[in-house]
Amino acid sequence: MASGILGQTNITTQATQTSVYTVPAGKVATVNLGILNIGTASATIRVAIATSTSPSDAEYIEYNFILAPSDVFERGGLVLDAGKKIVVYASHASPNITAFVTGYEE
Repeated sequence: MASGILGQTNITTQATQTSVYTVPAGKVATVNLGILNIGTASATIRVAIATSTSPSDAEYIEYNFILAPSDVFERGGLVLDAGKKIVVYASHASPNITAFVTGYEE
């Protein structure tokens, strides 16, 4: 059973969907998501729990949230089944926005 940091990334391409974590086959994961703006300008973010890196409208759990400089967006207690992805979009690119997923798989 994996636990701790399950995925982390710098958003390296602005205005593009980025997969931060995918639940492995045969597993269920309980996770927390954090997105940090380490830049000096506000960024618009979107978050989806999706089956691909191109989420449908119904897969978004946050849409066009304004993340201020030095602020963090957190969402906890997310339960995902096998194959589901945490997908993040940011209007600004690295090194301004980082995303991380913590939790455990069973």
